[in-house]
Amino acid sequence: MVASTHLTTEQKQSLTLTQGKERKHLKLIETTYSSNTNSDYTEKIEHLYKTFKYSNNCNHYWTEPEQSMLYGTPLYASASASQRLALNHLHWFGMYNVVAASETETIAYNQITNGVFSACGYDTLARELALETSQERYHINAFHKIGYATMKALLGQEAFKVPLKSKLYQLTNQAKDESSPFALYQYNALRFIAKTMLKSYKKYYSPYLKELEETYKLIPASTTGLIGRGLSPKAWQRFFAFNWGASPFLASQYYAVRIMANMVLKNTEHGISKYFKSLEKKGEYIPAPTAVSHYHFLDESFHSTISLVLARDLYKNFPQPTAYEKFIANLAVYKMQCGILSGLSATVPDRYYADDTALMYFVYRILQSSLFGMSSPEALHWMEKCFCQEHEGFHVALKYNQRLLSEFRRFYENLDYLWPVNREMRPMTLGGSISKAIQKNIKTFKQFSKLVADDNE
Repeated sequence: MVASTHLTTEQKQSLTLTQGKERKHLKLIETTYSSNTNSDYTEKIEHLYKTFKYSNNCNHYWTEPEQSMLYGTPLYASASASQRLALNHLHWFGMYNVVAASETETIAYNQITNGVFSACGYDTLARELALETSQERYHINAFHKIGYATMKALLGQEAFKVPLKSKLYQLTNQAKDESSPFALYQYNALRFIAKTMLKSYKKYYSPYLKELEETYKLIPASTTGLIGRGLSPKAWQRFFAFNWGASPFLASQYYAVRIMANMVLKNTEHGISKYFKSLEKKGEYIPAPTAVSHYHFLDESFHSTISLVLARDLYKNFPQPTAYEKFIANLAVYKMQCGILSGLSATVPDRYYADDTALMYFVYRILQSSLFGMSSPEALHWMEKCFCQEHEGFHVALKYNQRLLSEFRRFYENLDYLWPVNREMRPMTLGGSISKAIQKNIKTFKQFSKLVADDNE
């Protein structure tokens, strides 16, 4: 405060303005933490999943029909009423299977960044992130319990058998061999770069990362969550984690990546919450999965608020980022766009991955199950119609894509350190093309059909 007496009037005004903005968003963090602590949404989710029975929920749609597997495809048009219900439930399972994996990632990254913020003196923020981590564990349990029971009821025990020795697995599982010499070299090289470039921030280094290093454990990495899919391979995920756990600026900018996952989920879950409210208003039966989605949406609203404040505001409290820090922040956002937002799905309206490869295998399993009872040639015939020809489902997917794209642009255009390609969401914009999606699927389906034929020999 003594030093401030030597500042010019203009500098004092700037300092006062900055302090005022900081107090405003710190107040928002405190309010969010208080509201989240006093809410009971997590407890309601816990009760719902612990008492869930598929038989009590199987005769009701869990979301609007539009949010169903294969909606708008020729197969959906010819499906029976019971098959359409099942496809609605399978969409819920598929969506929350990815959400559960994404929230497992969140648990690790919250712990990584938490230590950085604690070192900066943001104690309330650290407590909020610890609370979020606890809530995510309940969410994950709910999605796994309901999802497992649903899959078992609809597709039988065979649904959980992954053909590890099958050639199909080569197409649907893109994970690299993490134990190969090159993967180990890549991991060590990237870790060395992060350590070297951020060595001046040693006092902020995440205790969580330090503990992993001292016990010779790797940072958790995923190939199924949204961040894992976006930042793959695993060596690169761990590289970003080192950066997020070493620099205050980059710790706050992890949330510019996390909010991407928040917005993707909100784009779907907001509709389910509205469906919940419409059932409630009409006094109709509310399926347990619908209620879980609604309360999860409310829980995640707190998490989304934190992502928003940290990504948009908190970084301004720290010293100006170096060229290296800006590069890392931009690279993460760009890779996430390319990994999880650069395409349209033929069979799931709210999925934006670069192609439908993994979904082809899932749909193939559904068509060959007792739900549809198709032979392999029949399944491939219908799959070609669904994946490789234009239909209403593509247009529903485009609607979801454009709505989400608009939200992303509104948010990212205000982050002054981002490259234009990120502020304008160019990879996502280019990926929002039905014709491109069909062309990709035609190519992938030819490979898939050949592997199925070879696997059946």
